[in-house]
Amino acid sequence: MSLAVLHSRALSGLEAPEVTVEVHLGNGLPSFTIVGLPDTEVKESRDRVRAALVNSRFEFPARRITVNLAPAELPKESGRFDLPIALGILAASHQLEAGEFSKYEFAGELSLTGELRPVRGALAMTWRAARDGRAFVLPSASAYEAALVSEASIYQAGSLLDVCAHLAGRQPLARPAAHPPMVIPPNYPDLAEVKGQAQAKRALEVAAAGGHSVLMVGPPGTGKSMLAARFPGLLPPMSGEEALESAALSSLGSGGFRAENWKQRPFRAPHHTASSVALVGGGSDPRPGEISLAHNGVLFLDELPEFNRKVLEALREPLESGRIAISRAARQAEYPARFQLIGAMNPCPCGYLGHFSGRCRCTPDQVARYRHKLSGPLLDRIDIQIEVPAVREDELVHTGRGENSAQVRERAERAHERQLARQGKSNTRLGPREIERFCTAEEGAGALLRQAIGKLHLSARAYHRVLKLARTIADLAGEATIAVTHVAEAIQYRRLERSF
Repeated sequence: MSLAVLHSRALSGLEAPEVTVEVHLGNGLPSFTIVGLPDTEVKESRDRVRAALVNSRFEFPARRITVNLAPAELPKESGRFDLPIALGILAASHQLEAGEFSKYEFAGELSLTGELRPVRGALAMTWRAARDGRAFVLPSASAYEAALVSEASIYQAGSLLDVCAHLAGRQPLARPAAHPPMVIPPNYPDLAEVKGQAQAKRALEVAAAGGHSVLMVGPPGTGKSMLAARFPGLLPPMSGEEALESAALSSLGSGGFRAENWKQRPFRAPHHTASSVALVGGGSDPRPGEISLAHNGVLFLDELPEFNRKVLEALREPLESGRIAISRAARQAEYPARFQLIGAMNPCPCGYLGHFSGRCRCTPDQVARYRHKLSGPLLDRIDIQIEVPAVREDELVHTGRGENSAQVRERAERAHERQLARQGKSNTRLGPREIERFCTAEEGAGALLRQAIGKLHLSARAYHRVLKLARTIADLAGEATIAVTHVAEAIQYRRLERSF
């Protein structure tokens, strides 16, 4: 029989659809054809596979070789199909017994010497493939991340010869450790290092407890970037499912997944010159952008008005839905993007509006144009908007230290646990019906909120967000019902919106 059938995986967003690799050796003039919508990287595997087989002391058959990657309508990219194609040629030419192929899936890029090189998205492929019940053979450099999927059966190989020896029953492949790597405590900067800014610290505590987004407005040098850098240290620990999902997204990015980042909240801080594709993802072969790489973590945008207007408007959908759909002419992909946005900006073009030094010389029109770079719909989706004023001399020279990150994180964790016990999710993810059920307020609190709607002209979305914010403040206080003080504090965090 001159036909061999193997199994592998493609990548489409965070999904990894199965690909059947069919290799047929026919009569005719020697040729090597790959069909099934392959891109350039896959077509180039012909030369890599030929050299790898010859240098591994196998015979490259001088026949008409046809490789079909099914399903045909699914685009195939990268060199991960080198290994199954090479094994298929060996099996079809009877140089390797094909009986065991149905138990495995294969992925790996071949060097010209037959060594296996790592592939992108190994964790994402294994995560989705584990439910099909097949073992996965991967390059050694990629197997360690795939082993994070506890229910998956993983084999690691260093070369094509290693895989062939395993399939022939001569030398079994090693299996990577099935347990996740040791969680290395992240060394986040301490919140106690920030002088003053009690209101901003309180706002970050509320944001950490309920998963809310924050906008900080203040002159240069007031500690906005310092506060943002310390925010990940206030967040509750990641669950196993969150850690696996974030690691799978990281494995799809150009930097790949790093074991030392296991169960650490992502913190992404792109420069303000970043394009919309860099932020939301895309390309001819869609890849996750910064918002997806920040999934279950923090996206920090410093100098927010300096970002391109189209880039900022692209944040509106994922802030609301927690997902981003990328559509191109030939490819579509969807990635999760449930992140906490931390934005920082100056109050005016020169940055010193409201500074006690009186250095600002910006006209009202200049200030208005600067602030109007942020649209109303985008601001409507940011729960907490606070001023970070300049720090006075007495606060700077004050030698006492405020609360450290561990103390604040402990309170945020307790509030987060209350939310999970009550509704199974953080407050920021509550839908309209869940808000009615879980965000019950005292009569006085409801009256205050109705009054704020009229005076602050809050939209329906802003009304719901204030309620969810008040629910988080009540959770921090250990209260079952939203009180007047909780609503009042939540409204305070929306007052800055009027100045925009």
